[in-house]
Amino acid sequence: MNCIIIDDEETARVIIQQLCSQVDELNVIEEFPNAIQAIKFLNSSTVDLIFLDIHMPDFTGFDFIQTLKNPPKIILITSDKNFALEAFEYDCIVDYLVKPITLPRFLKAIQKAETSTSTASTKTPHESSTGISSGENDLYINIDRRLIKIDIPTINIIEAKGDYILIKTESQNYTVHSTLKKIEEKLPDDLFLKVHRSYVINIKKIIDIEDNSVLIEKDVIPVSRSNRPELMKRLNLL
Repeated sequence: MNCIIIDDEETARVIIQQLCSQVDELNVIEEFPNAIQAIKFLNSSTVDLIFLDIHMPDFTGFDFIQTLKNPPKIILITSDKNFALEAFEYDCIVDYLVKPITLPRFLKAIQKAETSTSTASTKTPHESSTGISSGENDLYINIDRRLIKIDIPTINIIEAKGDYILIKTESQNYTVHSTLKKIEEKLPDDLFLKVHRSYVINIKKIIDIEDNSVLIEKDVIPVSRSNRPELMKRLNLL
């Protein structure tokens, strides 16, 4: 597998390079101290696997992933354990390694990368492995082996809660075993926007905006600094 390494720490890049050298199947073709340089490289080249640090100046690992239209397999390398849940919202992420990395744990991650396959290309628009399927204006969720239909425009807020999401509609709330990323893919872009790592909102339902939060019904939803510009761009401001 052709791979690249993205980490702002030179020592970390050297260690990953050394670990890769012990796996015959891996061919490190380039390494980068920041995500911007890697993006420029990937605009003209393709790879099978990326070793990616989360915490980097100006442009985090998650910011980097969101710039990729067809991301390859990614193994996150970090000293922070707190982003594991958010990491697995992304289908392309096959493992999450916490520094310092041992060889046995590294080899296990490579095995996952070799055996994992993307299912996105084989699913139809109505299929889902997370209990969620959708049509043009409706969403079906699987609760207690029942398929429950939700009219998409009636959804106010979707909140991540561990391994589940809470879907709040005009009339009722539903808890579903899924991720924000999975349901976000099934919602129309003109209605919904992710304003925080834990929240997707229906922008048509916004009652008020103050500082770094929005009011929808009686819920005050935080808006992250990085998502605020996109929110303001989507609003019909006078």
